[in-house]
Amino acid sequence: MTTARINACFAALKTKNQAAFVAYVMAGDPDTETAFQILRGLPGAGADIIELGFPFSDPMAEGPPIQRAALRGLKAGMTLRGTLELVRRFRAGDDTTPIVLMGYMNPLMSYGLEAFATAAAEAGVDGLIVVDCPPEESGPLADLLDAAHVSLIRLATPTSDERRLPVVVARTSGFVYYVSVAGVTGVKEADADMVAPAVARVRAASGLPVCVGFGIKTPQRAAEVARIADGVVVGSVLVDVIASAIEMNQLVAPKVVESAASLAKAVHSARVEQPVVQA
Repeated sequence: MTTARINACFAALKTKNQAAFVAYVMAGDPDTETAFQILRGLPGAGADIIELGFPFSDPMAEGPPIQRAALRGLKAGMTLRGTLELVRRFRAGDDTTPIVLMGYMNPLMSYGLEAFATAAAEAGVDGLIVVDCPPEESGPLADLLDAAHVSLIRLATPTSDERRLPVVVARTSGFVYYVSVAGVTGVKEADADMVAPAVARVRAASGLPVCVGFGIKTPQRAAEVARIADGVVVGSVLVDVIASAIEMNQLVAPKVVESAASLAKAVHSARVEQPVVQA
């Protein structure tokens, strides 16, 4: 069962009192081969889970950095089928690191939900986040993913109140993705003090780990969130590194891996007590 990788990941991190570092990148950004090099390098940089976007022309939840990443991926010819092929290539060398796809319903509908669920499981996908599929409309997709042993991971937000939250977390598995700010990715910054009560509420309602994303831009902020959440999702910063490396005519993959390593270190060391400095 591919979904078991996610559970194993959080169980292992819990024994070390660490939060998960979840690295988001876009499939095909800036091209297929470079995207594969980035994927292959992320686990060694400390990524516990990889969140892999599949390009779409109208990514409504994304801010400018990930919008541009999607357009670069589309321009390079990346498709949902190509995204699954990237996962398949990654799995040939890594059978441990969970991969969660993130995207929108239109490409899934075009592919065919049943065909996608089967192909995703065969490729080694562990979970799926569909930004624009509300719980009330997700039954057919959830059934197919359950049969394929792929986790459906839902988004909870600051506006998910006590009545809405049980609906959001129903049939969710693996973890719950908590959107820390009202808005799109990469614009506002998360405030750990404000997020902490929501994380506790979502964790209690779901019984699952809670990963926090949207608005985490620096190692310092990542560390602050890692102290109160089960996982920290960082995306816009990494895709900005890709854009910057392209502009500077630098090798893209090493720059992304270097940035990911800095963030991973901050997340993994966040709960370690600081040594006392003797006067």
